[in-house]
Amino acid sequence: MENARALYQNDVDFEALALQSSEFAKHLKSNKQLDFNDPVAVRQLTISLLQRDFGLKVKLPEDRLCPPVPNRLNYILWIQDLLDLSTGSIRRSFDPNRKVSGLDIGTGCCSIYPLLGCKTRDQWKFFATDIDESNIQTAQANVELNGLESRISILQTSPSGPFFPLSRLGAESLDFTMCNPPFYSSHEEMTATAELKSHAPHSTCTGADVEMITPGGEAAFVIRMIDESLQLRAKIQWYTSMLGKLSSVTTLVEALMERDNHNYAVTEFVQGNKTKRWAIAWSWGDMRPSMTSARGIPGFPKHLLPFPADYTLTLSSTTYDAVMTAMNADLGSLPWYWNWDQSLSAGVGFASGNVWSRQARRKLKIAGEQGSMASLTNIPPEVELGVRVQLKLTHVQGSSGNTVEVLISWIRGTDSVLFESFCGMLKRKLESK
Repeated sequence: MENARALYQNDVDFEALALQSSEFAKHLKSNKQLDFNDPVAVRQLTISLLQRDFGLKVKLPEDRLCPPVPNRLNYILWIQDLLDLSTGSIRRSFDPNRKVSGLDIGTGCCSIYPLLGCKTRDQWKFFATDIDESNIQTAQANVELNGLESRISILQTSPSGPFFPLSRLGAESLDFTMCNPPFYSSHEEMTATAELKSHAPHSTCTGADVEMITPGGEAAFVIRMIDESLQLRAKIQWYTSMLGKLSSVTTLVEALMERDNHNYAVTEFVQGNKTKRWAIAWSWGDMRPSMTSARGIPGFPKHLLPFPADYTLTLSSTTYDAVMTAMNADLGSLPWYWNWDQSLSAGVGFASGNVWSRQARRKLKIAGEQGSMASLTNIPPEVELGVRVQLKLTHVQGSSGNTVEVLISWIRGTDSVLFESFCGMLKRKLESK
């Protein structure tokens, strides 16, 4: 269901929804707007959107948090991008055959993330946990209501238990985890935050204490996740969490850096003029995300953003064929794995270290092995760097000429200096032709 990305690019058209949902129409005011201070109307909005846009049937209790559909969908779509674009392969796109397993921590009364995830991706399966017995019961009921018991497993956990109970789940590894933790550290903070707002909340909040308050607030909650992830490391590719405060993103990025993690992503979710939310993801593996997924907070301090893993070299006074031939000759002579796909105008290379330095080339020459590994059929077992290089012919506006863009993406590895060295080497080689 890839068209899900276009569903809520603009605000929800309440009048159109009312024509399609008689139950929702009962709550629409004369000015065709919705009273977001009415919890019954807010619940019906979620119920009607899930029914109309995803064919999902859900029942929502009055005393638990009602999840807004557009916001929750944005989080699911971001995780899809993280997974699709961090495969370390030449095709950085959705693979419909890839089987994915995820964990939703604190699934809530609706289990909306697993429901949306399964509806938008046929090969996805979920584990979902919660510490609240009432949420477990209603979440399980909603899963059964939609016939998704074979793809969504609900498990009750305890506040003192692990966030990622792989053994209890019967799973050796997971592709991702997700969480929407309680925002506040106390009732006092929750009240003070509401009073500081210059306008009334966009929507009434029906969340129970267990869903809204946690010792230390959301930042402390996710730091506990980070520390637990240190034990599992690459058994889970991406650990993620949504956040209610931008300040929490700063705190968590600093916490990751302190723990020597430099493979992370940050983003913000904005739906029309509604309340913003933010998210953070981190990985202990070496598959790197795309920059559109990783650096998604405008104005965020540059020193806290992930390393810019995209580099563009623009060449003029040349042709596409000339650049392609020269580049493949240079990269094909290196002792690494290099594969060029003409149909994609792109290639991928994997190296076990700096194999393009003068010292490395001198060693090969002395040994009489220059270029002997250019025909590797297997990727080096210990990859230190993976890159994707794409060529793009661009017309220069206002002239009859074209330029050739060389787009270099860092797709695998943890050493940013090695990536920069590769970019510098390729730039010198191509500009000297």
